[in-house]
Amino acid sequence: MVSRGSEGDDQPARLDVQLELIATACGKKGTDIGVARLPDGSLDFIYQRGVILVLNGYVDQVRAIVGVADREEAERATHARSIEGITLYSLAGARISDTLEALAAIDRELGPGIATPNHILSITPVLPCPATEPEPVSGDAPPDPGVCEASGYGVSVYVPDTGLLDSAAAHPWLTGVTGEVDALQPPDDAGVVMIPQYAGHGTFVAGVARCMAPAATVYVTSDFTTAGTLSEFELVLRLNQALGLGVNIISLSAGCTTRHNRPLLSFTSFWNSYRNYKGVLLVAAAGNNSTSRPFWPAAFPQVVGVGALSANTRGRAYFSDYGPWVDVYAPGQDLVNAYAVGTYKYREPPHRGIERAFCGMARWSGTSFATPLVSGLIAARMSRTGEGARAAADALLAAARAQRIPGVGPALLPCDGGDGDREPVLCGCRGCPPIGR
Repeated sequence: MVSRGSEGDDQPARLDVQLELIATACGKKGTDIGVARLPDGSLDFIYQRGVILVLNGYVDQVRAIVGVADREEAERATHARSIEGITLYSLAGARISDTLEALAAIDRELGPGIATPNHILSITPVLPCPATEPEPVSGDAPPDPGVCEASGYGVSVYVPDTGLLDSAAAHPWLTGVTGEVDALQPPDDAGVVMIPQYAGHGTFVAGVARCMAPAATVYVTSDFTTAGTLSEFELVLRLNQALGLGVNIISLSAGCTTRHNRPLLSFTSFWNSYRNYKGVLLVAAAGNNSTSRPFWPAAFPQVVGVGALSANTRGRAYFSDYGPWVDVYAPGQDLVNAYAVGTYKYREPPHRGIERAFCGMARWSGTSFATPLVSGLIAARMSRTGEGARAAADALLAAARAQRIPGVGPALLPCDGGDGDREPVLCGCRGCPPIGR
């Protein structure tokens, strides 16, 4: 069952706008972005031009295939950037300097999976993760889903995202949340603060997680500040650092599709570290392309991949990805939570060019926001039962499978503790209606 909406009608135009914003913003940071499209013109994947990721044991063979004018210069260009088992290999000076041509040649000689693009993950497109631009609501509007009973004590949730807005402190359910700054533009001559696209995403995500687990420790990074993007190589560097911080749950509301739908090569390194941290769980958004195509890293079996339910929780949201690799669905359409204070100018159809004032709250949709809801439910269960993150997630997923929505899949709602309790008295959410009714 799929709940559809008019928001999906302008996907090609929205995609072009998003890709232009991403390419421009990354270009200003010195990163040349390439876009691979499918025969029908839709997005295949986004990647960094001029570099490839290579399994360390094959670097010399790759060098022989792509050719270099000066080995020492090539090694300097690659500047020894590597993570365990993976090298970020520069094509500067190579005979085959085009990224996709080089990968095709390597595939022919060595087989697939030896080298891949350095894919660009995003918190947005159609469409990398939110599915819509934010909509204003009253500044004193309550969050929806609302704040559950005090839970999450002793649990740490790490949110790689756009950072935390200063205005977050005005919302009681975000008290104690910390993070790197999500900066807004300074006021113009008329005193108007313009809200950049993607600003507030990390604050909204943290707010949803905190509503499910109000006592959890939540930290928000500002990793996705360049038009909501980050390369897979850079993300793994940062996730590896996060593993050493004693976090319990990493809630990632970002991802990407990949060349030939292959898993992100850089995560080979991450899993080598991840398996040594038994107390850490990665939860990730399933994406908003409304297809069954794998969206990474949510599609990894080691990850809890989260799709979005429609606003009435009776079906899959029209934008949500789906398929056997999606582990669970949770509310992700028309959620209300903390946002920026200022004026937002819409960049995408159907409201492109319109300006609207925001007073610290917004209504927003996307698997980006279903993800922290699930992360928060896992944190809440951990504090209640004493289970580790992976055991708590297993229990919740078992409950979700037992109450699956026909035509959609396993589903969780706010106040779902994984042990049969879904009492509306626990929170001020939508009343926690029975699944599928």
